[in-house]
Order: sequence, then C-alpha cells, then structure tokens
Amino acid sequence: MELEGSRTLAATPDEVWAALFDRGVLEQAIPGCESLEQNSDTSFTAVVKLKVGPVSARFKGDVELSDIDPGKSCTLSGKGSGGIAGFAKGAARVTLTPEGDQTVLDYTADVAIGGKLAALGNRLIKSTAQKLTDEFFANFNSALADDEEATVA
Repeated sequence: MELEGSRTLAATPDEVWAALFDRGVLEQAIPGCESLEQNSDTSFTAVVKLKVGPVSARFKGDVELSDIDPGKSCTLSGKGSGGIAGFAKGAARVTLTPEGDQTVLDYTADVAIGGKLAALGNRLIKSTAQKLTDEFFANFNSALADDEEATVA
C-alpha cells in the first residue's frame, strides 16, 4: 500500500530536521506511543498501542533512518510486530522544502501488512493509516510550537 502527502509545518527546515531526530518530540507525536528508545543517532525502538478497526494490539518495532541529506531529506525504514494481530513493515522518503518561515514536508511511503491486520481490508487500513498520519502531524506541529515557545521564553 502506498501513502503520500505533503504538510506545511510552522518551523524552519533546520527546526523540523532537529525535531525528526529528537526522541522527546517523536514520542509526543507518534499516536499511541508507549515508549521510544533511541539506540543510535539514526535508530529507534518503539512500543505503540493501536486500534485498527476491531483489532487492538501493542506493536513493538524498530525504525532506522538512512539516505540522510541533513536538513533536506531522509528515508525512514521500519518494521513492527503486534503478535497475533500481525505485522507491518515499510519505508518512507521524507523531503523538506523551505517556504518563507515555514517548511513543506513531503512524504512517500510504501507499507506492507500481514496477519489479522491484512484480513481487515485495504480500505480500512488505508483510512486508519491516513487518520494516524494526520494525528502524527498535528502532534508534531504542536510539539514544534511548544519547543519554539520554550526556546523563546
């Protein structure tokens, strides 16, 4: 399943870039995140509790950042397992473009799912993925604003 989109964020590309690698910001932004551990500068392990249709599960997974062009783009690759609920794996290419005092973040992702999740059907999975993406960016933008206010204060 492919997902793509574009978001305008109220921060400079450097601020958005720093936030993408900030464990605290990501933990706050990821929907259902119970824990997020930073293993290295470019890898994280997360535990996320999600409900997709009638299936509710706790997923444990790893995310690795690669193809890094600082301040401009990177690829996030990840895989997670929710036990009997199934698994998800995929990769997303993220590109940052300055637009005045804001940043346009474009993403293209390719995701594969299996297990009970796959049985739910592509439409339900895609609508849930879109809802979670919207929630992530709302939380991420809020965390950026909070971080900027803390810096100014």
